[in-house]
Amino acid sequence: MPEHARKTLYLANPYGFSAQQKAGPLADLAKALNEAGADVWEPFERNSQIDFSKEGWAYEIGQADVRDVREADGIFAVVNGCPPDEGVMVELGLAIAWGKPTFLFRDDFRRCTDSKTYPLNLMLFAGLPAQGWERWWYTSIEEIADPEKALVPWLHGETST
Repeated sequence: MPEHARKTLYLANPYGFSAQQKAGPLADLAKALNEAGADVWEPFERNSQIDFSKEGWAYEIGQADVRDVREADGIFAVVNGCPPDEGVMVELGLAIAWGKPTFLFRDDFRRCTDSKTYPLNLMLFAGLPAQGWERWWYTSIEEIADPEKALVPWLHGETST
């Protein structure tokens, strides 16, 4: 697939706050998504030029992240934790409200819900179909390349979400 035809995928994640997680799980996720055909927009990397010593840096980052979620073709959200990271939840909520294709990643085995159907708060699944939502749910990096899941076909224009 030509580089210019790649869909942009916002990688909502809390991993960039930790050097160890940034070098490990975040790098691994970004690499797998890139190899699957996505133009990965990783917010910690995209905001690396912001001067944290200047007043207003937090507002600037928040606005940049909102703009990126709005402009990306879809979102791949890391929803680990009980509850998941609040920043990721805001980004996911924006993407759902804007009708963006949403893909959820959780390799955290804990259940955080009252629902027997969903492993997390039911609102996180509001952007997914009622039947077959599991195709948009990823529990390992290896699943990202699975053509039976929703991401690869979407990235290659084979199906709509």
